[in-house]
Amino acid sequence: MKPLSPFPLFLILIFLFPTIIISFSSPLPPTPSPTSSPSPSPPSSSSSPSSSSPLDPNQLKALQSLNIPTSKNPCSQPSFHNATLCDSSKPFTHLISLQLTNCSSYLSLSYNALKSLSTLHSLHLINCPISPIHFPPQLTSSLQSFSSINSFHKLSGVWLSHLANLTDLALSNLQLKASGNHLRGTIPPSITMLDSLESLNLSSNGFKGNIPISMGDLISLKNLSLASNSFSGSIPDSISAIPGLVHMDLSSNQLNGTIPKFLSEMRGLKYLNLANNNFHGVVPFNLTFMKRLQVLKFGGNSNLCYNHSILSSKLKLGVAPCDKYGMPMSPPPAKDSSSADDNSDSDYDDSADDDSSSHKKGHHHGPNKVVLGVAIALSSIVFLIVFLILCSKCCR
Repeated sequence: MKPLSPFPLFLILIFLFPTIIISFSSPLPPTPSPTSSPSPSPPSSSSSPSSSSPLDPNQLKALQSLNIPTSKNPCSQPSFHNATLCDSSKPFTHLISLQLTNCSSYLSLSYNALKSLSTLHSLHLINCPISPIHFPPQLTSSLQSFSSINSFHKLSGVWLSHLANLTDLALSNLQLKASGNHLRGTIPPSITMLDSLESLNLSSNGFKGNIPISMGDLISLKNLSLASNSFSGSIPDSISAIPGLVHMDLSSNQLNGTIPKFLSEMRGLKYLNLANNNFHGVVPFNLTFMKRLQVLKFGGNSNLCYNHSILSSKLKLGVAPCDKYGMPMSPPPAKDSSSADDNSDSDYDDSADDDSSSHKKGHHHGPNKVVLGVAIALSSIVFLIVFLILCSKCCR
């Protein structure tokens, strides 16, 4: 057999070399093993615990007592009206949120059932007409969000104060016990136990006395409305200890004293309404603070004034500028009031029958009346002459 020449052999190696390199550089296909699989791994129990872990048996019985279907896991497939949410605990999951909607009139939230549901963080009742109930201590300390919309017939302030860890409270169409939305007296000290409360609205009631100093203990408060009550005294300095306060409405009360300067140092404040009180003295705010606010009202304080060398009258503050003694000066009539006065004056002139009006009208219409009178007189004379001439001719 004749040996191959070196040149064709060289060409063969050139064509085969890239294939050899690729074969050695390519990784070997993975060997299937019990711990590796080309398919995606199943979701962990923390991402969908309800599909792998059953609900706690005691809580399952509690849901059954509330006429909630439990043929399927309520955590994985909540019904349309009764929404549920569960945690990822093992070996049983637990309810952390429950919403009951359009309940039967026979629904009864028993103490034992609620005790089994003490892991709830949220409880919402919508159109569930039920009688007031006693929450077990475990549930009152666990709840962070509570709603009663067209549900409870009556609730007391003492009952609500037990929900010490609430951050969200919604109550609609119910009667607060012994008030009927006409709360009276002073704000109870126990309200400061709600140190997680973010919104407090006690407006349009009959509260009186001083705003308690302990109000500053509500360090999570963002919205505070005490408007349209009978609070007196000054604004307590402890309010400055509420770091995240955004909205404060103290209007239409009997608060007095000077407006505290610390309000201008509350960086988060965006809405401030101090109108219709008995504040006096000089407004302690500068233009920088006012521009930071979205709403600022302090009209209706007759003894309050502003420093016109710092604040411009164009700001329409609703109070008068201060004189050199720090007392309100008599401001010139505002445009709105002057225009209203002008309108009322013109309306009065049109309808009134005074001398000046009569004089103006007489002066305007006088010449026309004189000419008319002269014309009538001349016509009468001419008619009389013609009549006499006719009579004399007839007599002949």
